[in-house]
Amino acid sequence: MNGISVPMAVVDFIPVVLFFITAIILQRDLYNKTSKGAFALLAAGSIMVFLGGGFKATWKLLYALNICDFDALNKAMFPMQGSGFLLFFVGLLRAKDRRQDAAVLAVPAVYTSNLIFIIMQTVGLAGSQAVLAIRAARMKKGNAVICFAISFIFMLAMGYLGSRFDSSSRMNWIAQLTNIVSQGALLTGVIILHKAGLDK
Repeated sequence: MNGISVPMAVVDFIPVVLFFITAIILQRDLYNKTSKGAFALLAAGSIMVFLGGGFKATWKLLYALNICDFDALNKAMFPMQGSGFLLFFVGLLRAKDRRQDAAVLAVPAVYTSNLIFIIMQTVGLAGSQAVLAIRAARMKKGNAVICFAISFIFMLAMGYLGSRFDSSSRMNWIAQLTNIVSQGALLTGVIILHKAGLDK
């Protein structure tokens, strides 16, 4: 793969860390508001997303340092993140809201094609942001709604960039920064909800 430098590989860990912090805050705040099954889905999804992103970033770093091209780490990202984001979404959806209790259950299938995992990732991310935006609106936190909307828009931009990805250094940097903005906006929105008493 062309265009991967060590700084770029290191930067690839930033959205992974941002999501990890987001997931920890949400899990702590929602622990007492979810059933054990829903919390297990939320936690398992978080771990899968974190590991999938971490594997890809590690592959880039190993490649950039000319240590090895351990492509299995790269190929693991879509199956892990696709399934993980969908589980994360279902866990959020099953968390009890102050005003209503959504009762939706989805079980992801396992396929070898990346397309199904891309669809699962998109549904999981979009669904998670929608659930969080609805919670933010009910808590009268418009700034958090804006953050989740920004995160969603930049997530869509990531999908667009993925369809036009040419492995160049420029495209890699654009994708990295787009992902950082998306995950940063998601984290900011979650922090706003946390400070507003999401755990109550």
